[in-house]
Amino acid sequence: MPRMPLFDFACRSCGQRFEDLVRGDETARCPACESVDLEKLLSTFAVQGGASAPLGEGPGGGACGSCGDPRGPGACSPD
Repeated sequence: MPRMPLFDFACRSCGQRFEDLVRGDETARCPACESVDLEKLLSTFAVQGGASAPLGEGPGGGACGSCGDPRGPGACSPD
């Protein structure tokens, strides 16, 4: 049985973060604005599974798009 490629994305147009199954030559679309201008992110599994580069230095910049904080988007924002 073939594996289904699940990817994490961030939309460059509206900022929406989402997961999508992308098969073959399909193109992912943002569920919020339908844009195809997307950034492929490291999946949570890949980040927590031990990346070879320190957080913030690999593709996608880590879990938080601003600082790479593994706690997720907005973790670096002051309360």
